[in-house]
Amino acid sequence: MPITMHPDITPTRLRLDLALGRLADAFSGMTARADEIQCACHWGSPAELALLKAPDVPLAPDLLRRTWDAPDWVDHGAVLRRILPQFAGVLVGGEVEPAFGMYEVGRSFARGHWQLWPARQSSAVREFLHAWWAHSLLDPAPTVPVHELFALCAEASSTAVPWLAVWESLDDEVADRHLAEAVTVWEYGLLDDQLPWDAWDDEDESGLRGELTTWLVRHAPTRLHTREGCGTLLHRIRLIGLSGPARWEDPHWPGHRY
Repeated sequence: MPITMHPDITPTRLRLDLALGRLADAFSGMTARADEIQCACHWGSPAELALLKAPDVPLAPDLLRRTWDAPDWVDHGAVLRRILPQFAGVLVGGEVEPAFGMYEVGRSFARGHWQLWPARQSSAVREFLHAWWAHSLLDPAPTVPVHELFALCAEASSTAVPWLAVWESLDDEVADRHLAEAVTVWEYGLLDDQLPWDAWDDEDESGLRGELTTWLVRHAPTRLHTREGCGTLLHRIRLIGLSGPARWEDPHWPGHRY
């Protein structure tokens, strides 16, 4: 017998669907600036650029990728507003694959300065990110891994605090499993005092690493101490809270070489 796929009708999924609809309403009819330019050699053709100056025309996946990823628009905010309804849908569907990590998407949001947009637009973006985050934390198999989505949200908002607050509020096995998986990914970078989703960038202008480290040291042990197989992770978290010789000379130092 064929397997019947049941739609996700959880409250968090319904909230996310409403947020996607609100985003579509807020950004319907948006276009890039009429004088927007882009390099035909490295970005795309004049015909493709013209599509960004026409409202509500769906973009081919490769054009959408080149558009959100380009760092050199004259008005990145206007370009981002133009693509947001379609972009948000493919993000939630797990169809966006950045070259290095989803933090790249977050930095595209940040380049658009969306928090300074008119209230109707900025609140729609904020609710979309929060709804997507809340749903993913409780989803046993999210389309975007939670540690990747966290990096996206933190970079997009230049803070880790609200996203960690939601995680902290959830007394849920699925959210705790996502936390264990995230720490497994993050501990190598954090033990070198680097942002774990961008090891090539030594700068931490927004304090994201400090916010994440402080929260993990304070809250993760309580969340993970009863989970089977987390003994090593708990030592790594404890080491993240230390510095200098206290970290390197600890008997549980993993011997990472950076």
